[in-house]
Amino acid sequence: MAKLRYVKTLEQVKAAAESNPEFLDSTVRSIRCLYETDPEVARALIPKPLEPTAEPLIAVTFSHVSMHISPDLTIEIGSAIFGARATYDGEEGTYLVTMPMTTEAAVVGGRETFGEPKKIADISFDQEGDQVKSVVSRMGIPYLEGSGTIGADQGAREFSEAAFCFKAMPSCEPGKAFDNDPLLVRLEWNHKQKAVHSIENGQITLNESPFDPVADVPVRRIVKMEYEVGNTASNGRVLRSVPGEWLLPFLHQRYDDPSSVGIDV
Repeated sequence: MAKLRYVKTLEQVKAAAESNPEFLDSTVRSIRCLYETDPEVARALIPKPLEPTAEPLIAVTFSHVSMHISPDLTIEIGSAIFGARATYDGEEGTYLVTMPMTTEAAVVGGRETFGEPKKIADISFDQEGDQVKSVVSRMGIPYLEGSGTIGADQGAREFSEAAFCFKAMPSCEPGKAFDNDPLLVRLEWNHKQKAVHSIENGQITLNESPFDPVADVPVRRIVKMEYEVGNTASNGRVLRSVPGEWLLPFLHQRYDDPSSVGIDV
């Protein structure tokens, strides 16, 4: 029989898992921002059992990732994170609202494995001298932008942070929301930053988009904005199951909801 690449041996599956791109050598350049929004918006944005933090903070990160597959092959992707600071069981992290990515592989892996709310997008990341700017676009709409001037050197930094998302399987049966109860997942991001700089004159721009309505979460004050160069490794674990009705009002945000542009569904 000819070689059938749709099927692997268990040994091949194990080897593929060990060579996961998540663990490959990579270089990540990022604009990282924390901004304050309206308290009532932050509260409404976060599903149970997560709770909003005392300050209504939104975390935004724009990244350009270079994955060094081999000495002769580097794969480059763009990514972004938009989430609200939240707590669960006394631990603070970021509830992930949307995670645009430039490649299908980055979207599918994160959504299926961890339940990350990823969508395919166009993401530019431009640096000229000390000026840096990133723009996220979907459906031809540049809806999320970050820019500023790279400032003072803050030195190298290593730290870990938590993020929260929900792994859910919408049901194939009419009238049923989920096949099983959604799962609350805790992610751990371990960052090793070779260089960190403050960003001066930093700006986050939220443009109107019916498909990605980040403009509903206004920027009232930028708390902190930095430019980073390094890499990140991540892992995750399930914390608990949650009733489907807790997540259902929020689930549409990870898809392109046709009702958002006046199409009856």
